[in-house]
Amino acid sequence: MKREKIIEGVIVRPQSREKFGARIVVAGQHIKSIVKDSTIKAPFILPGFIDSHLHIESSMLIPSRFAEMAVKHGTVAVVTDPHEVANVAGVEGIRFMVEDSKTVPLKFFFGVPSCVPATPLEKSGATIDHQQVYELLSEPDFHFLAEMMNFPGVINNDRDVVMKLDAAKKLKKPVDGHAPGFTGEDLKKYVAAGISTDHECSSIDEALERINFGQIIQIREGSAARNFSSLAPLIAQHPESLMFCTDDSHPDFLELGHINKIVARAVAKGYDLFDVLNIATQIPQKHYGFSLGKLEVNDLADFIIVDNLQDFNVLQTYIDGSSVYRNKNITFNLQDVPKPNYQFRTATPSIDDLRVVVQGNTMNVIEVFPDELITNWVKYPVCQNCGQEINSMLNEDIIKIVLLNRYENTVPVVGFIKGFNLKRGAIAASIAHDSHHILAIGANDESLVSTLKWIVSHRGGICFAENSVVDGIPLPYFGLMTDSNGQDVSTTYKKLNASISKAGSKLNAPFMTASFMALTVIPFLKINHNGLFDVNKFISVPLFN
Repeated sequence: MKREKIIEGVIVRPQSREKFGARIVVAGQHIKSIVKDSTIKAPFILPGFIDSHLHIESSMLIPSRFAEMAVKHGTVAVVTDPHEVANVAGVEGIRFMVEDSKTVPLKFFFGVPSCVPATPLEKSGATIDHQQVYELLSEPDFHFLAEMMNFPGVINNDRDVVMKLDAAKKLKKPVDGHAPGFTGEDLKKYVAAGISTDHECSSIDEALERINFGQIIQIREGSAARNFSSLAPLIAQHPESLMFCTDDSHPDFLELGHINKIVARAVAKGYDLFDVLNIATQIPQKHYGFSLGKLEVNDLADFIIVDNLQDFNVLQTYIDGSSVYRNKNITFNLQDVPKPNYQFRTATPSIDDLRVVVQGNTMNVIEVFPDELITNWVKYPVCQNCGQEINSMLNEDIIKIVLLNRYENTVPVVGFIKGFNLKRGAIAASIAHDSHHILAIGANDESLVSTLKWIVSHRGGICFAENSVVDGIPLPYFGLMTDSNGQDVSTTYKKLNASISKAGSKLNAPFMTASFMALTVIPFLKINHNGLFDVNKFISVPLFN
């Protein structure tokens, strides 16, 4: 006989817009009965939260360690794209993520990465073609075709792209989008290809155009890209066409909250409670075609208990009838996870390798902005220095950015970046979307070389250096993740960020922002293994004109 548990509280059902006191009887994994009782006034029982789009790898934690942090905030399921590890280690990396996720109760709904490498002009550690996409999508562990970033391939009917989209259609699995800046007829054609979501919107007008074409907009609030403030009015206008997501969240961000944090902000702004909860719990299930508990009899017992409907502080999280978080502690065990083998360069550059000589009248400079992934393209005049060496110009806030191929012992690519405000030291990481080469940004060459040597010697990680003194976090799982406790990782990560702040940077998430400087599918100017890259024209450009 199944052991029964009785839970009392005020049930909040967004799908039927009901709120009532009740006793829930849980037997095994399911809700056996619900008995209403108007005398019960607290706490509050809600369906569990769902993150509709994220990359686990960005937490720098393997899936099981990510789960440890997520359930504390009432997250019972995540829709996740293992795109980062796929670019490093292909199908083997994807399967590592799936197998590790099965060791914990949090529900992971994996997609199949559609763009490995991110574009045909990228050099990553692996390639996943349309045949591999079809084979993976045919498996029950995979629920959707993940974000289609190769928008030129969609518009121009690239054969491999079309075959991947056709695989998803044939298997009746949804396709996620990624098309910042697209509009008009190009956007219409992109959506018509069967691409049903977008998490890259940063303005109401951009989102409304996509909604009018039939897409669901994922309001993103992550470490580097934070679009909730801009897009929140959509909650009142089109609540049926929205989901919440974090996309990329570093451990310090995840420590403070997850989807519950977005829900609290939305309710505080006065948006309808049931609409907000529907966005956070029901629409992802409907869109991606999976079923979690809806707080009804015979449902899976996937729900959370919160102390109030303003802060949404989580008291308990239930998944499949088991309390996986209570009394501020997780209740499931974590297993030891063997460290994988993966390709990583062995050679480190010297200061001579970072020298740049002026070879034109103007220099193309990447400019970053806080909380945005889109960059500006600055053409900085350097004609008076032609033929001379040029270094970081701290007074102009223009410093060096270095990309080091993680897979081959090639020479570094050196450019310049504005907006980091570093006055001393350098940061580096083996996390650089999406090919995950080693990327460093620094105020002086000695610090840059120190960070690059540290990353190579640890076969991946993130670090900050002031000249020869380096502090960092090793990431022994594909140079992207660790199996360390998420709280410990968060503590060290915050110390690194504090050091970077003291060195002058004003960015909220400098490592996360830096990691997107190599993402050549988000406008306007980025950097890859060949040099600077014009995202709009999809061509390489020289450092000097």
